[in-house]
Amino acid sequence: MNAINKISDTERYARCVQASKRVHWNIDEDVIRGRGFDAAQKFLPDGLSLANAFTSLSADEKRFVSQIQGRTYANIFGLVERFINAKVLELSQDHWFGDQVALEALVGFSEEELKHQALFRRVDGMIGDVLPDGYRFDIDPNAVAYAVLGKSTWAVLALTLDIELFTQLHYRQSIEPDAELSELFKDVFLYHWKEESQHAILDELELVRHDAGLEAEKREIAVDEFIELVAAVDGILQAQATSDAGYFAAKCGRAIDEAEARAIEAAFLKAYRWQYIHSGAQHPRFVRVLSSLITENQGQRIQAALAEFQ
Repeated sequence: MNAINKISDTERYARCVQASKRVHWNIDEDVIRGRGFDAAQKFLPDGLSLANAFTSLSADEKRFVSQIQGRTYANIFGLVERFINAKVLELSQDHWFGDQVALEALVGFSEEELKHQALFRRVDGMIGDVLPDGYRFDIDPNAVAYAVLGKSTWAVLALTLDIELFTQLHYRQSIEPDAELSELFKDVFLYHWKEESQHAILDELELVRHDAGLEAEKREIAVDEFIELVAAVDGILQAQATSDAGYFAAKCGRAIDEAEARAIEAAFLKAYRWQYIHSGAQHPRFVRVLSSLITENQGQRIQAALAEFQ
């Protein structure tokens, strides 16, 4: 049975390598193509920005919200891909003198994550060229990476699988079908999605492989660490929601009283929690994979923790 599983896994790694080569893209030639962003266009779709939650805003103001959130969306992905890449490189050591196909797949994964970080740095600067000055994203990606990588491999891989599954969900269900979005913004996440599709498969393979050698008591600790990582993500989201709401209030062109400011900040946080916590936690594949590795009690603990981020 182990031999059959090993062959099956090798084939899955190989398919990821083949798919990666097939969809390979270049930032300038394929994605940017000499274009820029237009402040007259929406960036993030209503299904992600939760535009309807901003009940006091006009249509133009909701478009501005979509642009702020779109910039933060790119920056959050650049942030998490810093620690994802470091973990992937660490995991590749397990295959140095073993499955060379798996090693090739993880090395390719790493190269693509570096490219994605470069793309999102470009997007941040390009959006900054067309929006008012004053936007801030002051979260240090290296500090976040050090903190995340201090947790167990199981916890980090569970969080990574969650993230890379919801990127696909966001693109297919919200970004791609929205005809009102900036075509450049859509293309950024089209090409990102093409490579993340392989990454999610590799995340699952590595998580299951790692879990197979984990003792029950260590998995129990890892579940708690996964919950701690989700709480840390929420802390980042709270801080950015405050920053982005303040930026909106300062640059929207009209006075915002204290009550409306609080409501706008709450709407930003609600959108960010949906984007980065709940949409991934509810993903059928994530639920299926995680449920296959943990006990019923551990699953209940995770669900109870997620329920706190409402």
